[in-house]
Order: sequence, then C-alpha cells, then structure tokens
Amino acid sequence: MGESYNGVFQEMEETEPVSPTGQYFTSSVISVSVVAVLESQHPIDDSQTTSLLRHVFLPINPRFSSVMVKDKNGIKHWKKVEVKLQDHVKVPTFPQGKSPDFYDGCFTDYLSKVATDQLPLTKPLWEIHIVKYPTTTAAGNVVFKLHHALGDGYSLMGALLSCLQRADNPAIPLTFPAFNPKTEARRAHVSICRNFSRAVSGVINTVCDFGWSLLKSGVIEDDQTPVRSGDDGAAFRPITISTLTFSIDEIKQVKASLGVTLNDVVCGVLFLGIRQYMQAMNHEQRNAQSTALVLLRTRNIAGYKSVAEMVESDAESSWGNQFAFLHVPVPELSEHEPNNPLSFVLKAQKIIQRKRNSAAVFLTGKLLEMLRKYRGPEVTAKYIHSTLKNTSMTVSNIIGPVEQMSLSDQPVKGLYFMVAGVPQSLTITMLSYMGKLRLAVGTENGLIEAPKLKACIQNAFDIIFKAAVDHYSPAVNNI
Repeated sequence: MGESYNGVFQEMEETEPVSPTGQYFTSSVISVSVVAVLESQHPIDDSQTTSLLRHVFLPINPRFSSVMVKDKNGIKHWKKVEVKLQDHVKVPTFPQGKSPDFYDGCFTDYLSKVATDQLPLTKPLWEIHIVKYPTTTAAGNVVFKLHHALGDGYSLMGALLSCLQRADNPAIPLTFPAFNPKTEARRAHVSICRNFSRAVSGVINTVCDFGWSLLKSGVIEDDQTPVRSGDDGAAFRPITISTLTFSIDEIKQVKASLGVTLNDVVCGVLFLGIRQYMQAMNHEQRNAQSTALVLLRTRNIAGYKSVAEMVESDAESSWGNQFAFLHVPVPELSEHEPNNPLSFVLKAQKIIQRKRNSAAVFLTGKLLEMLRKYRGPEVTAKYIHSTLKNTSMTVSNIIGPVEQMSLSDQPVKGLYFMVAGVPQSLTITMLSYMGKLRLAVGTENGLIEAPKLKACIQNAFDIIFKAAVDHYSPAVNNI
C-alpha cells in the first residue's frame, strides 16, 4: 500500500506519467472537473458506500488512489497513496421536514458549490456527495465529482458504469445504442476518394478552419452577449446546473424527416434556443458573433468496453483523455426562422457537415503536441484556456445505456453530467439513458437567467418537432 497523502512524499519505484491533457487540466491557468449526478428512484441507503468504494471503485484504475507529484525535472506523475475514504465522501445536511420544491433549491445551490469548488491536489482527485433529501425529480441524488485529469468523459463514464448493474438482471451486461464510427469513417473516405471536388473542398476547408482556429484561440474573441461575459473569472464563478429531457424517438422523427443526423438535430435545437434567448434578452445582440466548441471523441469505438480492456496500454478504447474541439459558429437567426424552424436545423447541419469535411481537428491536435514538446504543458494550457475563453460555449455528449441501471440494488431514475471549471459562461452536455436525452445546462450566475434559457431551448425543440411532423408526415410515418 502507498504512503498517506498527509505527509512528505517519498520516492517510489512505480509511478505513471500524467498524460499531456491531464497536465493541461491541472495547470496554473485551468482546472477542469466532471460532475455526474445519479438520481435515485428510492430513498438512498448508503450503508454499503465504504465497501463499494474500496472494493469496486478504487480498483477500477490506479489514478483513483493516486496524487500528482513532480519529479526533479518538473514532470508530473501519478503516485500511489493510501486513500482515506472519509475525506472523499460528503453527506450534506439540509433542514428537515421540508417539501421537494424546497429541497430543489437546496440541491441546486449545493450542486453549484460542488461544481465551483476546486479539488485539492494534495489527495486523489475525486469526491462523492450523497444527498438524501427528496427533490421533485428524485428520491435522492448521488453526485460524483472527478477531475478531468483522471480521464475524459468516455473513461469516467466507463468507471461509473463499472459500479452499476442492470436493474432488471445484474448478470446481464448493459447495452448501448448502436454506433459504428469505423463504418462511417470508411464511407466518408470512400466518398472523398470517389469525389475529387469534395476532396479539394476538404483541403480548402482544412486550411480555412485551421487558420480560423488559430485566430480564435489567439486574437479573435466572440462578442460579449447575454450568454458570454468574456471575463477570465468565469471559471471561478458560481454556476447553476439545470436540465431538460427530450425523447430520443421524437429526435429520430425530426432526423428522418430532414435526412440529417441526430447530432445535427440536437445542435439545431440548441443553437435556435440560444439565439431566441439572446433575442429575448437583447434584440440588438441576437446575431452577435457566437462560437460553440463541440467536443469530438477521437477514439475508434463501437461502444463502452470493460474497464479491464480500457486500462490496457494498447487497447483500442484505452483509458485517458482522447478528444478534440471543433469550432462551430452558431447560425444567425433570420426574420423568417420562427415560421420555418426546420431551415435553422438545416443551416446548422450544413455548417457542421462542412466542418467535418476538414482535417483541422487533426492539425490542432498536432499543434498542441508541438506546443507541449517545445514550450511545455503550461504554455499549452494557456493556449487551451484562450481557446475556451474566446468562444461562447462548449457542447459535449456521451452515450448512455438503454436499460435502467442500479447502484447497490437501488434503481437509478436519471443520469446527467456537467463539465465544471471552464472559462465560459455557458456549458451544455448531453447524455442518453433509457430512450431519453438528458440535456444539462451550466450557466454563470448573475449573467444568464437559467429558467428563461431552458424555456427557449424547450420552445425551440417543440416548434422544430411540430414543424417536422406537420410538413414531413410521409417521412415520419415511414420510420
């Protein structure tokens, strides 16, 4: 067993180097965490918490029982320590005997504090918060906070899923929506090879997108708007985390009607809702320059692998941080959009499709690697910080299981996550679970009116879905 983290660290033979992205996210300029919320269907029984953490959670990956230390050359490594579980498990106390509406407010404030507080680097970079009070959406909530240096959303989701089982039959593995990026990539490659004009446009798009990415990360900032303060301090200000739920079947209806992808539909809904919110808050700024950083997975995966497979060094879906950002300008809102919302989805789809026909993401990854190699992780972290700060929002998504899950035989009613600590006023995450898409919206307090923004996004979905059903009913009926 390793030494306690409440003391002087001694040299140990076995240490694991911190990944480049892990070093960026624990730098002097940026510290990013992932907050995942499991909503319990029944009142929470936490009697098995210690046993579950010690025998299931900690063995998942050595990083969960390690701290970051620097060697004599200033290189960061993971070093094994003795984990004091009582330092990582928090059980808040609220006034007793209140209504679920009252506890909604308590939980919202508590979740904001959890997201805003920094994880101390002197102990393993994770916490669990058990909130036993009933809200309007759950009988209780279990909140996992894990530093992004431990891994990306795919890795951390794999870790959480390893602690969960199918509610109907724990002996049967969880299943996930079909996804085959290799096939899609192969189709795209064949299409480019067969279509010279598309290949040429891809080269042009790559040059333009990479150049634009450099400018956005360096000197060109988005406009200050009702969803962007543009302040360096945004990463440290309290945020409100609120959620919306959409039916995946209804999203598929819009997808089939327009002949686009699920992501195109969701991005169209988000962008339309955000533009409508900007218009409602300040009509003159409704079409101000706004850019979304869309998080892309860079793994070739067809679903979640076992954690044992993920931690193998040569695994196809190995543990760690494997993602990249795609700059996507938010489409402008024209006067006729409220009467023809589907045109906005198609406009968003066209922008995203053009961005996909580009190797700018690959070049940006190479640039970050060169910066790290020749200038060091701190300089690279500053570049990433600038990339985030100069844009208006981050959008990311994770695929969740189709079946209901349980944690220690307690059914999980709902599941969502949020990325905390980014220097932006607006962060949007999505997670599919049991045929629903849970949208979590992280908004800077004092700048964005979270209930109004949620209402605008919900309205955007409603009018897009209605338009798809009304005007493309033949396509809908053929699903």
